[in-house]
Amino acid sequence: MKSAFLWIILLSSFSCNKEKETPTDHANNGNLVNTAIPFKNYLGINLFEWDYVEPQQENLISERKMQIVKAFGGIRHYLDWERIEPDQGKFTFNPSHFGNWRYDLMYDRTRKENIDILTCLKTIPSWLMNTYLENERDYENVPMPYGADKSDPASYILQAKAAFQFAARYGSNSNVDKSLIQLNTKLRWPGDEPNTIQTGLNLVKYLECDNERDKWWKGSQAEQSPEEYAANLSAFYDGHKGKLGKNVGVKNADPSMKVVMAGLAVPNIDYVIKMIEWCKKNRGLKADGTVDLCFDVINYHIYPNDSDYSKNSVATVGVAPELSLIGKIADDFLNMAKKYANGLEVWMTETGYDIGEKSRQRAVPVGNKSALITQADWNLRTALLYARHQINRVMFYMLDDVNASNDIQHHSSGFVNPDFTPRPSWYYMQQAKTILGNYHYTKTLSDDPVVDLYKFNNKEMYVLTIPDQKDRKASYVLDLGNAKQAVIYDLQTNKDKANATTVNTNDGKLTITVSETPLFVEKL
Repeated sequence: MKSAFLWIILLSSFSCNKEKETPTDHANNGNLVNTAIPFKNYLGINLFEWDYVEPQQENLISERKMQIVKAFGGIRHYLDWERIEPDQGKFTFNPSHFGNWRYDLMYDRTRKENIDILTCLKTIPSWLMNTYLENERDYENVPMPYGADKSDPASYILQAKAAFQFAARYGSNSNVDKSLIQLNTKLRWPGDEPNTIQTGLNLVKYLECDNERDKWWKGSQAEQSPEEYAANLSAFYDGHKGKLGKNVGVKNADPSMKVVMAGLAVPNIDYVIKMIEWCKKNRGLKADGTVDLCFDVINYHIYPNDSDYSKNSVATVGVAPELSLIGKIADDFLNMAKKYANGLEVWMTETGYDIGEKSRQRAVPVGNKSALITQADWNLRTALLYARHQINRVMFYMLDDVNASNDIQHHSSGFVNPDFTPRPSWYYMQQAKTILGNYHYTKTLSDDPVVDLYKFNNKEMYVLTIPDQKDRKASYVLDLGNAKQAVIYDLQTNKDKANATTVNTNDGKLTITVSETPLFVEKL
């Protein structure tokens, strides 16, 4: 299932024709930002169930693996629908009767580590896939029975019922009518652990309705138009405003759980605008005059490379984030959300770089740096770029490889090796979260080198980097006001902690050599 899913997303780096921008096009030019998004929100990771446990130990969290997971600021968990509903109408969560996973255990531990979870409920179960003609069966088909009307919210009632069951268990509402719970409590064998009814466990805040529903490359049985996906979302969100039944849709189980639209493979704002127009026509307006949307978060995917992100554009190589179009596209999404969606949050939940030597999304060696170290540089700089643009969350693809020796796009983008030992990308994330995780971006003081100011309470941290891929360096005089000392943090490629050096300033000024690896300076 994992490899089949990943073969599909190798085509996921597309959208919007734009002209190339320079780093100065997307800097904030010293303007103060009013929001206070913690930097750890830009250090999210995509992962699967097996990233929590050792092989054949689904009932036991691996402390070794948890040390890796804890380095990140958020989790996007790919959850195949079939794992919680292997037989129609018979749900199992802890243990799952498809894979023996313990989702209560996994989500509880993640929450205890103070890491937010976005669960992406994706693919269709076998019993639903088998309603399709034999030559059209695919786990990523549209989540409805074969022959149903893709434009009718009622066609998606089965998936929306699964969303209700998930939200009832893992959301924050403990007063769900237990007569609506469809839990399979039967034992699979003598001594098996039974599933027990639980509601309002308050473990998951966000639920995503499938993944990349704009699957134009997979045929009509898998692709949804904006209007069709909006109909799907309307059922998933609240049972199409309650019309499909009490046990249908996330909000009918937990009004506070946020519904995240599927990350778009083609990051095209027009797709979202058409979804909003469908909502206005089919769901109407709220009392305050705003459109009654069936999603709480706008979501898209994009990988920094040399393509122009048009639908049929094909990348040939990954490029430094500041030299790609991802900053301009981020601004497009934020401006669209402000204009059409009352400033709804915007997330970007898939990005990253491969290390495969022929991958179209590869990080390249720069100077004396290997592709592994460039991957680390560019991943961290991607997070810093999105902080400047004020996207609300970022998730990297993904924790482990599909196959590091494979040059297929997205097969070697992991932050850990096959034995789960860290790569430089993981070390950089771990150190950045430790140093900067609670700080929020405030303003940009310089565009080249990029110099960003972050604040947390009364503390100030500066992040400096060269936005290039030439092994370029520059000298910069950092003005720290009346500070007599500062701490310089140099990132390490193979250690949990950055190298911290306390230095004296010269009348509040510090002359620093800046490179393409981000450097952190704490004002004392």
